Amino acid sequence: MGVQGLTSLVDAHRRIYRDVQFRESRLVIDGCNLLYKLYFDFGLDQNHGGEYATFEVLIEKFVKALRECRISPYVVLDGGSDYTDKKLQTLTLRAKNRIKKAHQAAEGNQREGVLPQLVKLVFKQTLDRLEVPLAQCYGEADREIAALAREWRCPVLSQDSDFYIFDLPAGLLPLSDFRWDALKHSGSRSYIPCKNYTTSSFCIFFSVQQQLLPTFAALAGNDYVKLRIGSFSWAQFAPEGSGATSRLEGLLCWLRGFCRPQEAFEAALGLMGDLSSERKAELLKDLCLGMEEYQLPPCSLKKFFIHGSYDKGSKCPLSSSRWRLLDLLLLQRMSLTFPVGHAHLPSAHLVSRPLRQVMYGLLLGGGRQAGTQQLQNNYNYTTTTTTTQQTELHNTTTKLPPQAEPSQRLQVLLEALQVTEDSLSCLPPQLRLPVAVTCYWLQRAQPPPEKELLDALLLGLSTGPPPRPTEGKYPLRPERQLDVGVAHTFNQWQSCLMVSIQLNQLLGFPLPEPQISRLYEGTLVHQLVHQMRSEGKLRPFGKNSLSVKLYQSFQAVVQQFHTQKATASSETQKTAQQPRPVDDLTPSLQRLFLLNKDEEAATEASCSVRVQEDLGLGNLMSVRTRYRTKERNNRCRNPELARKEECRGWDLL
Repeated sequence: MGVQGLTSLVDAHRRIYRDVQFRESRLVIDGCNLLYKLYFDFGLDQNHGGEYATFEVLIEKFVKALRECRISPYVVLDGGSDYTDKKLQTLTLRAKNRIKKAHQAAEGNQREGVLPQLVKLVFKQTLDRLEVPLAQCYGEADREIAALAREWRCPVLSQDSDFYIFDLPAGLLPLSDFRWDALKHSGSRSYIPCKNYTTSSFCIFFSVQQQLLPTFAALAGNDYVKLRIGSFSWAQFAPEGSGATSRLEGLLCWLRGFCRPQEAFEAALGLMGDLSSERKAELLKDLCLGMEEYQLPPCSLKKFFIHGSYDKGSKCPLSSSRWRLLDLLLLQRMSLTFPVGHAHLPSAHLVSRPLRQVMYGLLLGGGRQAGTQQLQNNYNYTTTTTTTQQTELHNTTTKLPPQAEPSQRLQVLLEALQVTEDSLSCLPPQLRLPVAVTCYWLQRAQPPPEKELLDALLLGLSTGPPPRPTEGKYPLRPERQLDVGVAHTFNQWQSCLMVSIQLNQLLGFPLPEPQISRLYEGTLVHQLVHQMRSEGKLRPFGKNSLSVKLYQSFQAVVQQFHTQKATASSETQKTAQQPRPVDDLTPSLQRLFLLNKDEEAATEASCSVRVQEDLGLGNLMSVRTRYRTKERNNRCRNPELARKEECRGWDLL
């Protein structure tokens, strides 16, 4: 949610805070706030595809600092969209703003607060490796975080202004004042110097009844309540010298004369001019709903975190991989990231669309209506721990039969990526998915990746991330002008990897999930491309024979893939019609639903195929076929140009 200007108001009156030496306590952490704070405040790359290895180190240092002070962290993340769509307008405006910022960052090579695509996945993977308890809610996590903090009587760590409204017994520790990187020591014990905020301190300072804080938030306006009240302004009630905070200070001064929310709402509507009775009723309803957002639900996270379980029917949190699947079933849409790139270029996510369509087909295999009804009956939350999500995922939301063999699930994944299991057999298990994604990307990316980009990517996969920083400081560094074309191509690769990881999760992890921070570094591959273009040669391996062998293995897989596709393309030109990609997946999809060979399974299988047709998968997935046909026609008209493109773009190795 968020109350605009509230953080600035409290920061303008620092006496509301009190200094504390925080140690030996539980701490409920707003995961999304922490993620953004760590990545942006330490000046990590935003425009060249991310500095994932350095971000991993920051997370490790943060957790280490907490544990040195005997602080037990519990991280809660936001999830998908609210099924009522009451915040859709706000989310749409935010999406437009992020696209604008991504374009501005690409044009001016400036930091515009754009998060690289795989940062959230690195965050989750690192916390999981460090055994930090982590939950992800279906929707916004604020109320669940506050309910747990109230239950445990421990503080919340966040920068979200809504936590200035929730009545938390141990208060809020604002992230901006949480000096985890400057530990202090008192005897043999360590502590983190920080500020503490409580609603009682706020209400005493502004002489307002504490029960009116949710009323104040609703009248001030948040993501759910947008009061359009013409020329009226609360600033008229503010004391002189209030400045930029006059609107909120004026509202607080006005509220001093009230004890009950309903009285305040009715009086506020009276100040807003001659409103019709219908308009008054509408505004009053919105205000009451906005205030209710601050009423805390029963705590459902405690049992989840302590015992790794939950009570059926409770509004418990999700594991980190499943909220997207619920978004698809309930809302028939999936939120995408906004990587840095020119707005006039096609979306980098177009290349991964066929993979998402495979997910849609699998999720709706039992029928859209049945899948949606199942979730609505058990809405609002489902739960599983990160350690058990692999075994539970396919037995619930995905509608896949639990008796499906791992080999069959693997076959669906590999056919979606259009690679074979034999071609990946020479690779370490952790690298099979990213290399398969690379083969898929080579075929789908537009424009086709140049040789330098492929080599840079394979070198990055082979050598791993650059040396990890040993100092605690990460200063802002000068950045080379962004090559927008290179950024767009690597954005497509990251999109393919992200969707492939989600599809792999959906299928029950037939391939190991790669550790992103040790696999891909956006700044590194951009640097390698620049060096190869400017110097012509690059020898990054030194005496690391393992990296050399990995690189050679990657080359062999890609070369084999390219040869097979070239042969298949030649054969296809001799046929009247090229098979659609969705047809290639049909046999494996049917095998998943025909394991028992009975009438019910057969009906489910045909339903799966019909759903694919209803969704228009064939039409959408045949874009590549039409593009190839157009490309062949162009080659016939200009064979010399075609020959040059072939040498430049596909003589990869």
